[in-house]
Amino acid sequence: MFDPTDLYRLSGEVPELTDPVLLYHFEGFVDAGGAGRLAMGHLLEELEHRVVATFDVDRLLDYRSRRPVMTFDTDRWVSVESHELTLRLAHDTTGTPFLLLTGPEPDREWELFTAALDALATRLGVGRLVTVHGIPMAVPHTRPLGITGHASRPELVSGQTSAFGRVQVPGSVAALVEFRLGAKGHDALGYAVHVPHYLAQAEYPAAALTALEAVTRSTGLVFPLEGLREAADRTDTEIAEQIGASEELSTAITGLEQQYDAFAAGAERENLMAEPAEMPTGDELAAQFEAFLAERDERRGD
Repeated sequence: MFDPTDLYRLSGEVPELTDPVLLYHFEGFVDAGGAGRLAMGHLLEELEHRVVATFDVDRLLDYRSRRPVMTFDTDRWVSVESHELTLRLAHDTTGTPFLLLTGPEPDREWELFTAALDALATRLGVGRLVTVHGIPMAVPHTRPLGITGHASRPELVSGQTSAFGRVQVPGSVAALVEFRLGAKGHDALGYAVHVPHYLAQAEYPAAALTALEAVTRSTGLVFPLEGLREAADRTDTEIAEQIGASEELSTAITGLEQQYDAFAAGAERENLMAEPAEMPTGDELAAQFEAFLAERDERRGD
């Protein structure tokens, strides 16, 4: 029997905390618009933090499926960008401490990893675990972004509506953490932000903003969001410019708006999941937006 605590190493003095929230996001699973990645990256950039524990990525990752980037200079290797799966201690804008777990999604030993996180959460007195990510939906960016909440106890996301019934989907470590730790008595919940399907492959700051606002409502943590709001406003302005220059895109977005409004007025839930009829597919819309965003990035680089 392997000891799950062998999967991580504590760094420095173990903090004395009282029911801290543990936010977590693993890169590699579905994350439309980069909602979870941008949200966690924003917090790490804006808030001071220190490492509490690091996980053994040599055991958890398949390097041949996610090869680390190495730099070759003239006649020798000079650096390697090693993967890190790290738990950090940060403080929100009110000084409230919370924990932040980020890094690549483990490729192997999922059950042992969840057991290790259970042991670590218990040792640190974690009161609630929360995860966020984005999922692609047939919704327009001109309407408020929806959220699907899920939790180990229904009351943790009371008042939330869902666009889904009973479905089977490929699993993820984030979902397994909620399932396993919830069964062991931890409060665990998550939010899936509904990202317009044509923006799923682009960075969409509005999705990250929506995710962090949902975390604030459920945990009371207060984050510095001004920079994220500005990024979301800039992106929305650029998207509006792209749509205004294309009659095809304008027609497609109008169709999505009508579909969304019909749903909001009480139409069948399945409408949000279906491809819009007689409109460009999500892939076609995404390709047009990706071309626009790539051209925008080139202009910025120049």
